[in-house]
Amino acid sequence: MQPRSLVTGGAGFLGSHLCEYLLNKGHHVIAMDNLLTGTIANIEHLQGDYFQFIKHDVTEYIFIAGNIDYVWHFASPASPLDYLQLPIHTLKVGAIGTHKALGLALEKKAAFLLASTSEVYGDPLEHPQTESYWGNVNPVGPRGVYDEAKRFAEAMTMAYHRYNHVDAKIVRIFNTYGPRMRPNDGRAIPTFIPQALRNEPITLFGNGSQTRSFCFVDDLIEGIYRLMLSDYHEPVNIGNPHEMTIREMAELVILLSSSKSILVEKELPENDPKIRQPDTTLAKRLLDWEAKVPIEEGLKRTIDYYRNLFQIKTIEQKSAL
Repeated sequence: MQPRSLVTGGAGFLGSHLCEYLLNKGHHVIAMDNLLTGTIANIEHLQGDYFQFIKHDVTEYIFIAGNIDYVWHFASPASPLDYLQLPIHTLKVGAIGTHKALGLALEKKAAFLLASTSEVYGDPLEHPQTESYWGNVNPVGPRGVYDEAKRFAEAMTMAYHRYNHVDAKIVRIFNTYGPRMRPNDGRAIPTFIPQALRNEPITLFGNGSQTRSFCFVDDLIEGIYRLMLSDYHEPVNIGNPHEMTIREMAELVILLSSSKSILVEKELPENDPKIRQPDTTLAKRLLDWEAKVPIEEGLKRTIDYYRNLFQIKTIEQKSAL
């Protein structure tokens, strides 16, 4: 029988890629999103007999008729710009939304996967970060609304697994990039590329010496799918362990986009992690997974997406005149 999957946050960056991947795997897919940070443009190409979109806020009761085999809980603001502007909703979707999604999985006897984040490690004192590290999080800082929402979501997920026997999985997602990220959403790559394509100054927070490990979205979704099909129930890091500074990333974007942009420095946000690198030993051993797309290839594909997006917008603007 055809598997039936519900993807909360299905119109978002990662959610839309997951929906597309599941359709290609033969799933009937239901995408649920309140469109607070997602957009129909991310999923309109998926319309068909095996895809359904439901506009709904997962902090409210979730009703789905019929069977559900998999619940993929991706609903949440994810960029600093979003969760700093939407702090209450971020906390609610991490707590109440996770509770509602887990309740549905329990009712339907479905497997459940929580999209958690490397932000549960906070500004880490361990490097690289392993799944056994408990993190260094400021619960009352401005980033705490996202960090603690995801930490609570993990605790809720494990409670449903241990006490209600839900077949639950937790993926800790490290910095991911690719097509369909909103331009200027506050994260590095969707900020740098539009600036570079317009030959505008590229803004670095601090001097750009903080590090991140960037994983292309196709690699991430493959790892997440493998985790869902596994029998493992503790958190698993999925990301690319290739670490680089934010300044190096900005310089690479300028090079690959043939931009004339220069780098300018701005004040570093409070509690911004100084280092971020996943230890993916567990994912390799458990899932036979590792990131494969080189950063140059992934960036070229992402730059092409934004270049095409801006061309379409320019044509639409001219047509409206």
